[in-house]
Amino acid sequence: MSGAELYLLAVYMESRRNEPPVASGVIADRLDRSPPSVTEMLQRLDDRGLVMYEPYEGATLTDAGRERGTDLHGSYVMLSWFFRSVLDLETHESEAMELAGVIDPSVTDRLTTVLPVEEWRDRDDV
Repeated sequence: MSGAELYLLAVYMESRRNEPPVASGVIADRLDRSPPSVTEMLQRLDDRGLVMYEPYEGATLTDAGRERGTDLHGSYVMLSWFFRSVLDLETHESEAMELAGVIDPSVTDRLTTVLPVEEWRDRDDV
């Protein structure tokens, strides 16, 4: 996943769990990154119009950021399910996080046609 998409997915996932804005420290903990690198990336995402970032408060997704985050999250959920249920990987969440924005959408689309969709499609717990 590009660095920006990894951070965007993290903001999206944290926004689903807690009321925005998402503090940069929460993202730093989730991604195991330094707070200054998180701040820098959140500023870049702000420049790209994907989040609104306020220092000392955090990031809130814009409509464009929420739309891209939704796509990334769908790939993440499907990949996480596949890595856990089919490949039996203990690191399914971190592997899915890293690959969600890297893998070509045609691959995830194909996987959705061959995997038992009801098993993973509407999962909110990942």
